[in-house]
Amino acid sequence: MSASTPNLSPNITPKETILIVDDESSLRRILETRLTMHGYSVISATDGDSGLTLFKQTNPDLIILDVMMPKLDGYGVCQEIRQISDVPIIMLTALGDVSDRITGLELGADDYIIKPFAPKELEARIRSVLRRVDKVSLNPRIPHSGILLLGAIHIDLNKRLVFKHNERIKLTGMEFSLLELLISQAGEPFSRASILQDVWGYTPERHVDTRVVDVHISRLRAKLENDPSNPDLILTAR
Repeated sequence: MSASTPNLSPNITPKETILIVDDESSLRRILETRLTMHGYSVISATDGDSGLTLFKQTNPDLIILDVMMPKLDGYGVCQEIRQISDVPIIMLTALGDVSDRITGLELGADDYIIKPFAPKELEARIRSVLRRVDKVSLNPRIPHSGILLLGAIHIDLNKRLVFKHNERIKLTGMEFSLLELLISQAGEPFSRASILQDVWGYTPERHVDTRVVDVHISRLRAKLENDPSNPDLILTAR
């Protein structure tokens, strides 16, 4: 495990803390250097086990998580973290099969990026995820109280909390941002590309990019709908 501290002036407060978990030392050093230059506080781990330990010790604001690692792979790390936290996770994968890429999303990752990639692309994804997670709703169609009741579902948009039958439903930051978008434009159809642009902040370059939206919609239905296979709240226009 290692840590990198931004070389900032004493008057500048570092941005969010980012945990990098990747066994590829050259990539790890590049990301540590670039993210530190952008003002983030960066910590890193070389395998899944040490990544989990460092996560529990530091409570980072975002995790960059490689899939293929020794001891415990990225899927296992993601699964462990999602049992205790909704911290944003961006997965890095060199796996070519679409189903392999989607697995991380189904386990709770917020986004994924395919290796090799341009560091600027990852930096843009990081900014987008953090911006959406921290965003406070100002949509005029949402009640000033920020409280919405949809049958048995209670949504507090200000505190970013969801309850169903008075029990807390745990959503990741991006799941909540997607739900908030759908609520703010209730009854209006969205294309997958427009959702990707609005919530994740980038335009799809490949058809597979929009699978991020499909998996998040599926996860929302599984958590909110009484019968996810026959949804009442989140419908697909055909």
